Amino acid sequence: MKNNLVFIGMPGVGKSTVGVVVAKQLGMHFIDTDLLIQEQEKRLLREIIVDEGEEGFLKIENQVNRNVNVENAVISPGGSVVYCDEAMKHFREIGTIVYLKASYQVIKKRIQNPKKRGVLLKEGQSFRDLYNERIRLFEKYADITVCEDGCRIEETIENVLSAVESMRNASE
Repeated sequence: MKNNLVFIGMPGVGKSTVGVVVAKQLGMHFIDTDLLIQEQEKRLLREIIVDEGEEGFLKIENQVNRNVNVENAVISPGGSVVYCDEAMKHFREIGTIVYLKASYQVIKKRIQNPKKRGVLLKEGQSFRDLYNERIRLFEKYADITVCEDGCRIEETIENVLSAVESMRNASE
């Protein structure tokens, strides 16, 4: 049942944008788990973070992500899902984890206001610190890493598709 693709990476790498197109091209479903969280909680991510705090948000994120039960889907969780052990264990069991990697400079250009975007920053933590902290986790979980630096979105999509195809061919 490992026929899902799970996209991980920093906010702004295009997990949803790339994910939708990859899903379409491979004839798969597309699931954005941030939307599932908002649906379940009936509020925006940034409101959940303000109301529940970091720990409360991660608890909800872990619960929603570990309960995703699909086949033949591209799953795009939020960037903080890598802090959710149960969710990541579940994703490893049901899919191939694709890390969309971009340098700090690229991400910083794309995300002008992390707080407004619903990015989970600890008290006093800079966006740069968050980037450095998460990179290690993304690398730890990744089955496939696709670097986006210097790529247009179409090139990233092509790179993902060919990496997935190579991996599938290798496992046959």
